[in-house]
Amino acid sequence: MVYLGANACIIGRNVSKTKEMAISISTARPGSKVIGIGGLDVRKIEDLENAAARCVTELGGHDFCIAGAAGNFLSPISGLSSNAFRTVLEIDTIGSFNTLKATLPYLIESAKRNPNNGSNESTGGRIIFVSATFHFKGMPLQAHAGAAKAGVDALSATAAIEYGPRGVTSNVITPGPIQGTEGMARLGNREAEASGVAFKSVPLGRYGTVKEIADGTVYLFSDSGNFVNGGVLVIDGGQWRAPSGGMAGVQYPNYLLDDSFMRIDEKSKL
Repeated sequence: MVYLGANACIIGRNVSKTKEMAISISTARPGSKVIGIGGLDVRKIEDLENAAARCVTELGGHDFCIAGAAGNFLSPISGLSSNAFRTVLEIDTIGSFNTLKATLPYLIESAKRNPNNGSNESTGGRIIFVSATFHFKGMPLQAHAGAAKAGVDALSATAAIEYGPRGVTSNVITPGPIQGTEGMARLGNREAEASGVAFKSVPLGRYGTVKEIADGTVYLFSDSGNFVNGGVLVIDGGQWRAPSGGMAGVQYPNYLLDDSFMRIDEKSKL
């Protein structure tokens, strides 16, 4: 989006990492302005409201929003505490709701400035939620994230219906396994990836790229996506359709039945 002419405001928990990422994104286009606001907690609506207001003050408006709050880890229900389950819902679902609430007044204003009449090339008033496929068919070790992302999908659908008449579009992008991302670093199977077994869970035979998710975002924010509202764009190479359900390289259901599952060690990446 920045490369194509947008300015941007990103938020995050870590102050230094968020500022560093903002600087990195700004290199996509000389003269762009990218603000990085760290130290935020998406579970606190006031944090999001302050960030949205600063974005408008410094950039002059708020035309597009990406609600990508996420927290996840691998755990069977037997090892999942009530507190852990609640925390993921608070980050993913409530965090997405807070993002919508904080930005909605500005998105409505943007939609007024950029009428969605089918012929206007100037777009605005659009929000994309980032979800997952865990709840489509059900997936072991993802009860918490599956429930949370199902809520995100429902939130987006409701927003599309309630605010479509005001020109605001609300859609979901559902990424599959994307190479070189923190999500795959945390949740991927190193051994299965090294042997190539992991790629067999994807009909296209590979993991996706960050650019392919970016391209989906550009589509939904551009005039090409004017009439797309309340949709779920799955960008996963067809993995969720595959019989394995994305569990290639994982023994199922033995690791659940004999309690042999071990949580990923972040240090050793095993």
